[in-house]
Formats: sequence, C-alpha cells, structure tokens
Amino acid sequence: MTQTKEAGPAIAHLAAVWLFGCVLTGVQSQAVLVALFVGGTALLVGAVAVVAALAVPALAGLGTAARTIAPLTRRRRGLWAWAVSVYVLGTIGAFGAAVVNFQVNRLENGLLLYPAGGLCYALAAALFLPDTRVRLGALGAAAVLAVGGSYATWDATRPPTLDEWLTANDVDRALLRIGDPPPGHTLRVLGASEDGFGADYERPHSDGLHLAVARQGHDTRRADARGCPVPSGEPIHCTDDGEGRQLITYEGGYEHQELRLRRDGLTYTVTLQGTDNDLTAARHILSTLRPATDGELDGLRELPMRR
Repeated sequence: MTQTKEAGPAIAHLAAVWLFGCVLTGVQSQAVLVALFVGGTALLVGAVAVVAALAVPALAGLGTAARTIAPLTRRRRGLWAWAVSVYVLGTIGAFGAAVVNFQVNRLENGLLLYPAGGLCYALAAALFLPDTRVRLGALGAAAVLAVGGSYATWDATRPPTLDEWLTANDVDRALLRIGDPPPGHTLRVLGASEDGFGADYERPHSDGLHLAVARQGHDTRRADARGCPVPSGEPIHCTDDGEGRQLITYEGGYEHQELRLRRDGLTYTVTLQGTDNDLTAARHILSTLRPATDGELDGLRELPMRR
C-alpha cells in the first residue's frame, strides 16, 4: 500500500473488519456467559467451537473484498489462512479486553467491550497489509493497548489506600471516632459511610459492645423532650447516667441497653446486649473518645468500594 489512492480501500477494509469484530465480540461473550451459567466445560468448549466455525467463513467472505490490498487473500489457501489468523489474533485481543473490562467494571457496564474487541480484530487485519508503516503502527497500537489494559487491571485489583476508600465512599473523617478498648476487649472496625461509623469491642465469652457514631438528627425515631425514644410497644426507660450520658433500657423480647452521648454535633451510642451488661466498659469507651488512627481503620480497605 504505497500509493495514496490505496488508503481509502484499506480504511474501508479495516472499518468492515472492526464492525464485524464488534458483533463477533458480542456474540462470543454472550455465548461464553450462557455456557458458563447453563453448563460446564464441555458446553463452553462447544459454544466457542460453534462460534469459531461460523466466524472464520464469515471473515473469509470479508477477505475476498480485500484482494487488491492484502496479497495473502488473493489465493484460496491464503484467504483461509488470513481468516484463521485474524480470528485467532483478534479473539486473543478481545479476550484480554474482556478480562480488563471485568476487572474494571465487573458486570456493570460491558458496552465498551464490543468496540474494544472490534479494534483487536481490525489491528489483526492491519498486520496483513503490505505497507510496513501500517504494520508497525498496528503493532505499536496493540502494544499500547496491552500495556494500558495491564495497568488498568492492576489498578482495579490493587487494594485502595485508606484515603482513596474514604473519598470513594463519601466518608467524613469527622465521624471516624472511637474510644479506647476497655481492659480485655479488642477493637474491630465494622464499616463507615457518609451517614455513620461503627465498631465492635469484642471479648472472649461475652456479647461484646458496639459503638455507633452518627450526626445528631440522623436518628428518625420519635423521641420525647429528653431525647428518649417513644415506645412503640415494649417498654423503654431512660435515665441520666452522668457526664452528659443517657442510659436507654429496652425491655421485652429483645432486651438490651444503649449508653448514649451527644457532643459536638455527633451522637455516640454504645449498645450492650442482654441483661448482664458491662456499663463500666461502655462508660470507658465514651470517656476516651478520639479520632481513629489510620492503622485502626485499615480494615475498611477490605470492604466494597464505589468506583
């Protein structure tokens, strides 16, 4: 392809292969998904073989229109070799694109997969054009895609930093406050969101304690003038526990207590399960409130993160 007049047919040829590749990527991806959900390995291999058996002759049909610009397609044997080569190379590239798409988007958005897969088939077809510059350009583009896809996959699979996790989940660091673990207890951070933060204080052979931090007004339950929840059936008793704390006792089928402290626009609630409650430990948590350290929050990075 040394003359300018041949550029038009070459572009049209690659565009046709790209469109075919888009459709083929969609068909193959759907066939693989159906085979994986419906059956096992045998059905998967069969589905891929059927698609290949249909795709290669279709590609050979496209190759007959490229005989003036792709010398390999001018003979019957060369035409089939071209079709098989484009199919194999394009499918390898499309498979790589599918892996990258799954790692980055999971199953949320697969629309970009189809044009990316089509591009892989077009680049494979470009390798068989006679112009050296076109071949080198196709190899360079394939290398760029491979490197970019590898980086995108690595970036999607690496654990996020704590700041990345907090930013992605719209977590306000002002909510991330804890109390020191009482003697015999260990701290385990449960989760955080834009609305609140939670942690457990665990002790062997005990129900443990749960700390919840939320902005004042986030609790939508009806409350009286003292801030005591209004009973909706079973009795609720509220008493002043001193130093700004309020002790709320829930009776009935699910007996438990809450030791609550309101301070600086935040509500701290320590939940005590059952009737054998350790109020001393709960008071210790609320009397030692402080911002949680990055080390104590490190477990958040293992939780789901918005992307």
